[in-house]
Amino acid sequence: MGIIQKQGNWVPYELKPRDGERRLFACEQLLARQRRKGFLHRIATGDEKWVRYDNPKRRKSWGSPGPASTSTAKPNLHGSKHDNARPHVAKVVKTYLETLKWEVLPHPLYSPDLAPSDYHLFRSMAHGLADQHFRSYEEVKNWIDSWITSKDDQFFQRGIRTLPERWEKVVASNGQYFES
Repeated sequence: MGIIQKQGNWVPYELKPRDGERRLFACEQLLARQRRKGFLHRIATGDEKWVRYDNPKRRKSWGSPGPASTSTAKPNLHGSKHDNARPHVAKVVKTYLETLKWEVLPHPLYSPDLAPSDYHLFRSMAHGLADQHFRSYEEVKNWIDSWITSKDDQFFQRGIRTLPERWEKVVASNGQYFES
């Protein structure tokens, strides 16, 4: 037939030169710090994920052999209603983190490939959610609770432990998104 299965990657945003520079700088800083004195064991991370009642399985497409499919920026279908890219800069959040004596590490905008919750936790959860159908909020909540309980400590640590490798990939790609 002469065709092969491909699955393109959505990236959250088409990086502008300044975005790539910020990603590169942040990753260089974090790598240097990790090499001086490891700190991965002290990282706490968090984020949010929308879960739909109906979760269709993500499909692959067929294409001609040759170069791998390219990354494509997600289309902005709904306009910008609220920029939630940097909620940690809100004054109330910053003040609260200061009372806990927590340091906020640099995290460049538009970098889900550098957020363990995105590239590890939610990606794994999305595989579990494929073809799930829920009828109520309670069913969703119970499924998520059960899914989280089914994971051991190593699962959660793995997402954090891969950060230096991902920082290195950003440096090697000069701040651009990389294939994972």
